[in-house]
Amino acid sequence: MKKHLFTYLLFAGLLMAFSACKEKSDSHEGHDHSGHSHAEASPEGESHGGHDHHHEAGHDEHEEEEAELNESQYKALGIMLGSVESRSLSGVIQATGSLVMPPQQQISISFPYGGIVRSTTLLPGKWVNKGETVVTLENPEFIALQQEYLEAASQLTYLEQENRRQDELSRENVAAAKVFQRTSSELKALNARLDGLKQRLGLLNLAASSLSKGIRRTVSVVAPASGYVTHVNVNTGKAIQANEMLGELADTRFAQAELNIFEKDLSRLKTGQQVHVRLGNESTDRLATIYLIGREITPERMVKVLCKLSQTSRDLVPGTYLTAHLETGGTQVKALPEAAVVRSGDKQYVFVSEGKHNEEGSVHYPFKRVEIRTGLTQNGYVEVFPPANVKPNTVVIRGAYDLLSVMNNSEHGHSH
Repeated sequence: MKKHLFTYLLFAGLLMAFSACKEKSDSHEGHDHSGHSHAEASPEGESHGGHDHHHEAGHDEHEEEEAELNESQYKALGIMLGSVESRSLSGVIQATGSLVMPPQQQISISFPYGGIVRSTTLLPGKWVNKGETVVTLENPEFIALQQEYLEAASQLTYLEQENRRQDELSRENVAAAKVFQRTSSELKALNARLDGLKQRLGLLNLAASSLSKGIRRTVSVVAPASGYVTHVNVNTGKAIQANEMLGELADTRFAQAELNIFEKDLSRLKTGQQVHVRLGNESTDRLATIYLIGREITPERMVKVLCKLSQTSRDLVPGTYLTAHLETGGTQVKALPEAAVVRSGDKQYVFVSEGKHNEEGSVHYPFKRVEIRTGLTQNGYVEVFPPANVKPNTVVIRGAYDLLSVMNNSEHGHSH
C-alpha cells in the first residue's frame, strides 16, 4: 500500500512539473523535457506493470498444478502423507476381441490337373462334408492316363505268363536262362510303371479297379475337409489351371477367441487360465481357455491372446465381435489408498507434498498435482503407475479431494 501511494505521488509531481515546463519552454525544449519526464516515469511504471503481468501469468501457471495451504488450513483438513507401497491385488481384466479361424482349419480347394469345369456345387455359406464332390472337371489328359494304365495292365498278364515259361526253360539250358533274366527285368519295369500310373490315377480321385467298368471323361474334385464355403473361384465352363484355387472352406467348429490385452496386464496372464467370453449376438457367456499368448506388441500397446472355446458349434461366424473378462490371481503391485487418487476431467492425479516454508512469519504447505495411471482396484487400494521421482512419505493419502477443491477455487477466483 505504501509503495502504491509513493508511486501515485511521484506520478502527480512529475505531471505538474511537465505542465510548468511546457508553459515556460518553447516547443522544442518542451519536447525534450517531456521526453525526459517520460523516461523517468516510464521505467517504474513499465517495471511495475510488467511485474504485475508477470506475477499474474506466473500465478496462473503456478496454480494450475499446485495448491498451497497455510498452517490453519493444513490442520483443519487433516492432511495425511504416505508412500506408494507394494501390495498383492487381484482383479478382473476386461478385454475385447473377435472370433478367428486357425490356419489349419482354413482350407483351400485345388486340383493337381487343369481342365474345364463341367459342374460345381460350391456356394458361399454352404456346408460341405469331407469327401463330397464339389467340382467336376473334364480334360482329354484324363482319358489318356486311364488308357495308358489299361494297356500296361494288359501287358502285365502276358509278361507274367512269359516269365513263368522262361523260368521252366532256364532249368534245362543256359540260353533259356538269359531269356528268363530279360523277361524278369521287363516284368519288374512294368510293375513299377503300373504303380506310378496308379498313383497318378489316385490324384484324379480314380481307383484303378474302377477302370474295369470303362474309361471316364470327367473326374470329381472332392472337399478335403468339412466346413462352410467362404469363397468360390469357379463357375461352369471355366478353364482352370493345375493347382489353381477353386474355393475356400472354414470349419467354424474350430473357431477361436482372439483377445486384445493391454501390455500392462500381460504379466497377469498365463496359459490354461479360464476366460469368460460373450459374443456380440449372444446374451450369455461361454467359457474359454488361454492357450497362446502373443509375443508382439502392436502400436496401440496391445497383445494378441488366443483362447479355445469349451463349447463350439459350426454356427459360429469368424469375425464376430466379443467381449471377455478374466479374473487374475494376487499380484504384487504398487498401490495407494483409493482416497489418494483424485479425478479431474478424464485424468487421474495424486498430490505430492513439497515440504513447507515460512512466508511473512507464517508456515505454508505447498502441494504439487501429479498425473498418474491406475490399474487394479481391490479392498480400498488401487494399483498406480507413478513417476519415478515421487519420494517416500510425500503422497497425500487423506485430504486429496480437499486439496483439489482448494486448487479449483483458487483458479476460479483468480479468473474473476
